[in-house]
Amino acid sequence: HLYGCSIRIADREFVEDEGDTMLDHALEHDVAFLVVGDPFGATTHSDLFLRARRRNISVEVVHNASIMNAVGVCGLQLYNYGEAD
Repeated sequence: HLYGCSIRIADREFVEDEGDTMLDHALEHDVAFLVVGDPFGATTHSDLFLRARRRNISVEVVHNASIMNAVGVCGLQLYNYGEAD
């Protein structure tokens, strides 16, 4: 427990297979889903966002700093990032 709230480690399998459980809880309670890096860097996270919106669950996104965000600021394109010739 942290600040009187329970914490559950949600790995990819949980989010993909049991994400609706988290969304069901969010219908009645405040829920936070914390990720490392960009919150939309994984399709799993984007899918969870869209499922919440479809269910009229209020979603607030707090963007985080990540190397993926910094790539564009440097003038590089993500499409070519890491590509070898």
